[in-house]
Amino acid sequence: MQYTVLIIDDEKKICSLLARIIELEGFKVFQAATGKEGLKILANNDIYVVISDVKLPDINGVELVKEIKKIKPYAEVINLTAFGTIADGVMSMRNGAFDYITKGDDNDKIIPLVYKALDKAKLQYRVNELENKVIRKYSFDGILGKSKAIHETINLAHKVAATDTTVLLLGETGTGKEVFAQAIHYESLRKMKPFVAVNCSGFNHELLESELFGHKIGAFTGAVKDKKGLLEEANEGTIFLDEIGEMNLDLQAKLLRVLENQTFIKVGDTQTSKVNVRIIAATNRDLKQEAEAGKFRLDLYYRLSVFSIELPSLSQRKSDILLLARHYLDEFANKVNKPAFKMDNHFEELLMKHSWKGNIRELKNVMERVVILADGQLLSANLLPYEFHTETIGNDGDMMKLENVEKQHIDKILKYTGGNKTETARLLGIGLTTLYRKLE
Repeated sequence: MQYTVLIIDDEKKICSLLARIIELEGFKVFQAATGKEGLKILANNDIYVVISDVKLPDINGVELVKEIKKIKPYAEVINLTAFGTIADGVMSMRNGAFDYITKGDDNDKIIPLVYKALDKAKLQYRVNELENKVIRKYSFDGILGKSKAIHETINLAHKVAATDTTVLLLGETGTGKEVFAQAIHYESLRKMKPFVAVNCSGFNHELLESELFGHKIGAFTGAVKDKKGLLEEANEGTIFLDEIGEMNLDLQAKLLRVLENQTFIKVGDTQTSKVNVRIIAATNRDLKQEAEAGKFRLDLYYRLSVFSIELPSLSQRKSDILLLARHYLDEFANKVNKPAFKMDNHFEELLMKHSWKGNIRELKNVMERVVILADGQLLSANLLPYEFHTETIGNDGDMMKLENVEKQHIDKILKYTGGNKTETARLLGIGLTTLYRKLE
């Protein structure tokens, strides 16, 4: 790879000479005579190292360092000056420059210095690239769906993401509450800070208190040293409290204090600890109803539900079912090195008719199972679990008749077994002769 260097100097001869020396080392070099011109080149190219004169026609090169870092945080800047001062050197480094050297002293230093700056820039570029990759993966762009229901939900979440407001995510199990919590975090000003997720139903009362708030040495048997809680781990970032309805009433009181003034007391401590953290909570319960029944603090409910978002179930976004199915089929096929799959019409029909009580989580699990079982590239209905082949009885008279229910059930099991009558009879719990008689 040919790495790039930008030289900003209004003395054309010096600029050209320096460019030639650096080009001989295999670098691609851009030249600019003013700070404004240099910033324009920087914005349109992947520049790793900038060599800038301090005295420029339109801006001081020391101040220019800050502008360069705003556009390309990973780029390293070397300031050159004809008349170096300690004050300028200190300010240059404070602004983020890699080094500050005097012209005339740079003949032997410049090439080794460029290589050192490049090494640091490459590392920072990689970190920046990985951070952006994570942000893209967990942003709202990563949430699949074209239905009106999901688009309205994304729009709501997008609006609240830019604020520091507490968010309560509501909806059935498996609708993607943690996915939305991550998207809100990675679209917020806290995106470069930690995102910490904790399932409140996964711990008993004492353990959850210690996990969330931390503890001091000797607070209880086994507390052999001080421990930071997850709230501290999430400081300046976001903490996601899933299944918040499972939290003990005593812990709810401590959490309320965090929401009100961002303070708490660790287990076994007497001193108050302070954090700066955004809270996103989630539940599939009706918290208001729980509060009225005395199972959840009403004051905490009102603090959590400043901005509530109801996530749609998969049955409310049926137009997204096949889109999501294809996505997960491709994902799992790629994991096990299988070619891309296609769904036949009956397979798609059963996906669309299924109730999907487990929502996206259930769909994902079913697609993983299908990929494991599939031998060919065309997916047929017999790869789907048994319950997909049973049909809910309607309310009309004909459907209520036993003979019609039996006829449809036998037909479904036949399709499930791919026409294998012996296997169909076994699943139905009847003899093969009985099956033939019923088919006739």
